[in-house]
Amino acid sequence: MQLIVFFENAVAAMFRPRSIARLVALRILAPLAILGFMSSRIAYPDDWLSDLGFRVPAVTGWQQPISLPPVPSWAAWAVCVALVVSGLATSLGALTRWSSAVFAALLAYVALADRLAAFTVSKIAPVIVLVLCLSPSGARASIDAWWRHRRDPKAPRPALVSGGCVSFFQIMLPVFYVSSGIAKVKGDWLSEPYVLWTHLHDSYQTTVSWLLANHLPAWGWTVSQGAVLVFECGAPLWFALPFTRRFALAFGVTMHLGIGLMFGPVIWFSLLMIILLGSSYAPVAWLERVLTPTRAPA
Repeated sequence: MQLIVFFENAVAAMFRPRSIARLVALRILAPLAILGFMSSRIAYPDDWLSDLGFRVPAVTGWQQPISLPPVPSWAAWAVCVALVVSGLATSLGALTRWSSAVFAALLAYVALADRLAAFTVSKIAPVIVLVLCLSPSGARASIDAWWRHRRDPKAPRPALVSGGCVSFFQIMLPVFYVSSGIAKVKGDWLSEPYVLWTHLHDSYQTTVSWLLANHLPAWGWTVSQGAVLVFECGAPLWFALPFTRRFALAFGVTMHLGIGLMFGPVIWFSLLMIILLGSSYAPVAWLERVLTPTRAPA
């Protein structure tokens, strides 16, 4: 009986009204980070998606159940233009339902069509945008909201949203981290004390990673490696407990900032994760300050 009551209370807490500011911040910033990641690919549509560039052989299996064929050059250019337009429209909140739906569909398409260069951002971006599409993320601080206010100045401006929209991201992040931590534990992060240090010497090396690799004491890398493991493996606990949540947020932002500075092209992944962390767990008053002078429940 106590377990049932606990479960019912947990579900009720998950769906209680939350501030819409969290969704609005994510809607504005996440598409920009995703487009930033895609920019190096969008610049070369022919090489990226068309039959003029290199294509991975069409081999299917459980690892890659769908193999999409290349498209003509004009179609590749059309996809890239539509990707940019729909992404910017989503960020601005213009026809948000439609623009975010198109953006999510195109992101899913390019992730499947670009198997060779698909990265973490490619895989989580369609899910992030789809949830924004299915939520009222365009109801505030958007062109849609401005246009609605022009037509009816008395139209209410929602301050709250169903908690499930926000809870999705607040649950996704700890699951993402703990999965990464388990993968590291199954690898060699426990048996080799300098795995993190070895990551600094590949083609992603930056000036910052070169300086740190040469000047940070060897034990510092072992400590940093252990701290990352503790953070990731315990993420569900750190983010669930109110008195550890802000420390987890600060550690996560610092970790991704370090990743972005030390691994050049990964900066867009780091930026997207910082946006997800801030939108999901930053004090809601910080996010609401730019939307409304009144405060709503977090």
